[in-house]
Amino acid sequence: MTSEKSLSQIYEKRFSGHENYRNRVWEILVNEFFSKWIRSTDHILDLGCGYGEFINNAKCDFRHAMDLNPKSKSLLDKEIIFHHQDCSESWEIGQNSLDLVFTSNFFEHLPNKESLDRTMGEVKKALKPEGRLIAMGPNINVLKGKYWDFWDHHVALSDQSLFELLQIYDFTIEKSESKFLPYNMVRVKERPLFLVSLYLRFPFLWKLFGKQFLIVSKKN
Repeated sequence: MTSEKSLSQIYEKRFSGHENYRNRVWEILVNEFFSKWIRSTDHILDLGCGYGEFINNAKCDFRHAMDLNPKSKSLLDKEIIFHHQDCSESWEIGQNSLDLVFTSNFFEHLPNKESLDRTMGEVKKALKPEGRLIAMGPNINVLKGKYWDFWDHHVALSDQSLFELLQIYDFTIEKSESKFLPYNMVRVKERPLFLVSLYLRFPFLWKLFGKQFLIVSKKN
């Protein structure tokens, strides 16, 4: 498993200079797309929160964030409860207490499938009945060899393999897109933000440019 020190170094080298742009992109993503699954009274967790772009822009009463990188805490709004831990270990979050767990570009960074399996067990315990897990990540079926262009990618996932894992844990799949967002915002030219809004409004563009899956699932 990647150490905390190595994790911090990787993040800093990868995202340095992109922080403001990434936050502005996520502000659009949350406000114009993901907000449909967020109510003001919800208790939500950003699993593998990274630099907090999702959770800082989410508008609800109770916000949690979890990451192994200790730097994450300093980048979160002060009201957010930060859980600095390995997500495959027992969570210090009450059972049946969360309305939503959101995770983006995180599961592929776990060291192995056993870790992902244990993490999914913790997700299920923490979610309320009919609580949701929204997961987004690079789709190996679409990316092929490019999936491994990031040093800390360990677990190969597609929309179909995650779909199957969610079914094993008795989640109902409400929405599944094999192609949603482009691959990343790190090694590409920053584009005008109005294009992000335009992209979200026209799903046919997802089929052309999408390299990440999106799955919205509900705990039974």
